[in-house]
This record gives sequence, C-alpha cells and structure tokens, in this order.
Amino acid sequence: MLGGCMRSRFSAFDPILACAAFALCAACASTPEVDPVYRPTENVLEVIAVLRAHIEDDTYRFEPARDFTGRNVYRSSLLRLENLEELHADALRAGHMDGVMAFAKARSLERLRAYDLAAESYRLAADISEDLRLPALESADICDVLYEAAEMTRELEPQDEADFDSEATGAGQLVELDPDSVLAEFEARTALLDGLAAIAEGTHYGPIVREEIERADVARANYFVGIRKTDVNGDVRAIGELQRVTFNHPDSKNFNRHLIELADLYAELAVEYSTQYPPESLYFDPVRFQELVEGASRLYEMVASRDGTPEKIEASRRLEAFLAYSIRIDRDRFTP
Repeated sequence: MLGGCMRSRFSAFDPILACAAFALCAACASTPEVDPVYRPTENVLEVIAVLRAHIEDDTYRFEPARDFTGRNVYRSSLLRLENLEELHADALRAGHMDGVMAFAKARSLERLRAYDLAAESYRLAADISEDLRLPALESADICDVLYEAAEMTRELEPQDEADFDSEATGAGQLVELDPDSVLAEFEARTALLDGLAAIAEGTHYGPIVREEIERADVARANYFVGIRKTDVNGDVRAIGELQRVTFNHPDSKNFNRHLIELADLYAELAVEYSTQYPPESLYFDPVRFQELVEGASRLYEMVASRDGTPEKIEASRRLEAFLAYSIRIDRDRFTP
C-alpha cells in the first residue's frame, strides 16, 4: 500500500523533473554571446579604419599603439587582412577591394620594417587601382630607399683563420683592420637617410625615417663598442659613440635605454679596470676608478628617477648592484 502511494506521488512529478532536466541540458549546451569587441573581423573596412587611425602616429617618440588584444596595431592589422583574404576568398573574388587591401598591407609592412615587401605591395596596389596609383608609387620609392639603408649594416664577425697572422694574434681573435672604412659606411648610411628625411618631412614617413636614423646610430655605436679592445683608444671611442646616440636622440622613446647602455659600458670599464689593477696593488688609481663609478652611477640614477618608465626598475636594480660592487672595491683597497 505504502509503495503504491510513493509510486503515485513520484509519478506526478515526473513531467516536472523531465522539464527541469531538459532546461538544464539546454542551458549547459548554449554558449554565452561573444562580446562584440572580441568578435572576429567581419569586413575589410573595419581593419582599415583602425589602421588609418594610427598611420600618423609618431612611433619615434612613442611606442606603437596596441589593439584590444595587446598586440602591435600594425602587426594585428596585417594579420587580420591576411585572414580575411584566406577565410573570405569567395566574397572577395570579384577583386573590388584588392587594391585597397594591398595598399593597407603595405602601410602595415613599412611599420614592421619589411620595406621590400611593402614596396611590392604598393606597386601591386598601383597596378590594380588607378586612384591609389600616385601615392602608392611614391611610397614604394621611399620604401626602396629605406630598404637600401637598412641593408647597409656591418656585423661583428670573426675573420677566417687565413686572414690572421697566427704568431701575432692567434686564430679566432677579432681584428678590425680599417675602422675608418667602416665609419665611412655608417656615414654613407646616415647621409642616405638624412636626404630621405628632408623629403619625408611633414608626412607619416617622418617618424619612420627618424627611427631608421636612430637604428643606424645605434648600430654604429654597437660596432665600435664591440671592437674597442682591438684599439688603444677603443674605450674612449666606444664611450663617445654611445654619448653621440644619446645626444642625437633625446626625444626618442628609447632614450632611457640608450642611457642604460652607456651606463653599462661605464660599469663594465670599472670592473675591467679593477680586474687589471687589483685595488690592493700600488698600480690602482682611485681617481680613474672613481671617474668610471660616477659615470655609471649618474646615468643609472638619471633613469631610475624617471617615474612611469619601464626602465626605472631596471636602472634602480643595476645601480644597487654596481654600488655594492664599488663599495667592496673600496673596502679591499683600504683593508690592510
């Protein structure tokens, strides 16, 4: 009797339980609507509008803009255009947007320093679209010069064993035979970019050319820093070249980085000096060592005092470590 009553009671709730179970399954199976901000790109104009808003950005003074994903806006625009070409090939097969897309891709590529690819895309856009022909060809010519300048670089590489006098130098040692010829190459690169800067003044290429001039100056400084031990006056030359970078580019977004590089060289020279002339020896010159310590400390402090910069913490930590080292040197020098 009791069992029959319980069966009748539960059977009355079976439809309700079934509906609840169905609703629960439906809720689990459905996915929440995606935030419109994070939806995939739906059309070409959406990408180009974002890119167009940042074409005039001064990337020499400020970091490149980033989209909602945190990625460089020029790189993300290029990727989205390529994805649209691949995913919506059927919708774009008429070719009405080919010229615009090639031009937009070139705008992205030139900001990513792919100047040769940018020039190709510009010329493709010029062939496809008559409206874009003139600006595309002008931009292609500028990208050609930028690519030529970017290729004018000198890498630090050891010479072949056949190029060495084994008795004088030994195989595997870096020897720079004619620094003046290397300097002439760097000056030719800078002269090419200076001429282009005059042409690009007032256009969106102004910051791009200034960035390339800065890279040329940094490459020149790094080269002479790398060969400083092959010349009697190499240390002085290396310091002068790094100082030249900071003097020529005070408005650059990388200015703090240039100061840290110069401070690192002073710190490295101080360590090398104390290694060559131990502080407890009579050959140790406290004045010379103190000059190097002050040079590094002053530059580290300059960067560490600038709030809101990513290099602030880095400079602070390097300053602490270097001062700890210099204190140890003073302790060893005055310890009997």
